[in-house]
Amino acid sequence: MTRKDLEFHGTSKSDLRDFPDDIRQDAGYQLHCVQMGNDPAHWDSYPEIGSGVKEIKLREGSDIYRVIYVAKFQDAVHVLHAFQKKDQETRKQDKKIAINRYKKLVKRR
Repeated sequence: MTRKDLEFHGTSKSDLRDFPDDIRQDAGYQLHCVQMGNDPAHWDSYPEIGSGVKEIKLREGSDIYRVIYVAKFQDAVHVLHAFQKKDQETRKQDKKIAINRYKKLVKRR
């Protein structure tokens, strides 16, 4: 299998770069796994965002981070959003960001 490109949407790349070093490196490795056609170590489907959308789950101590992406398209792995979770429940604002970026991606295609 060939490696898919990574395409970052909105501020997802700079948001990911703001993660602590260990989390950023782990996120990069997990995204590489996805680029190669494999699942990341800890993930979940996120159908309420859109069809084929998944999230990578990252944790450092009590801090929780998420990278929301979609890999169902042939051209690339599309990173929609990267953020630190503040509560058990994902904030509506973070969901809304990912939904809007997914809609723009689908419309563009």
